[in-house]
Amino acid sequence: MDAVRDVAVLVGSLRKASVSRRLALALAALAPPSLRLGNLDIGGLPLYNQDLEADPPRAWTEFRERLRAADAVLFVTPEYNRSVPGVLKNALDVGSRPYVQSAWSGKPGAVVSVSPGAMGAFGANHHLRQSLVALNVPTMAQPEAYIGGADKIVDAECRITADGTRTFLEQFMRTFAAWVAANARP
Repeated sequence: MDAVRDVAVLVGSLRKASVSRRLALALAALAPPSLRLGNLDIGGLPLYNQDLEADPPRAWTEFRERLRAADAVLFVTPEYNRSVPGVLKNALDVGSRPYVQSAWSGKPGAVVSVSPGAMGAFGANHHLRQSLVALNVPTMAQPEAYIGGADKIVDAECRITADGTRTFLEQFMRTFAAWVAANARP
């Protein structure tokens, strides 16, 4: 039997009822037993400022510790202005510091981008992937997950109502579990 791996889920939207948050909860329900998904809240992180590293805010140190404890990371994000929301970029920066002590380094990851529009937040997905390369997060390449029309396929109870999308995301999560098993540190 595969080891159970803890996956830190970072949601790029702060709204409690956001489509991204609902989809993240739906993905947790679709995950195979080898993955244990848990939200890693990014909304309370003070903006990154290197001057604060002498006495880092408690929110930064707790975030970094929780991130280091995770075996893998899963990003579920909307798109703001063809990129990732500022709150998610801030979390990337906070976790990557102090220099050469990045909590991200070596953690296998995957990206799911979410939009009510047809393009499925393609821009955010690819901008995030660029950052993950710099952070040394081996990111699952296939299948890519751009979930367009998401506001119509994830209900208020965080269930995916579109059969084709649910089938695709079940396969995505199985593939992610295999990716994590192959790339997680022992």
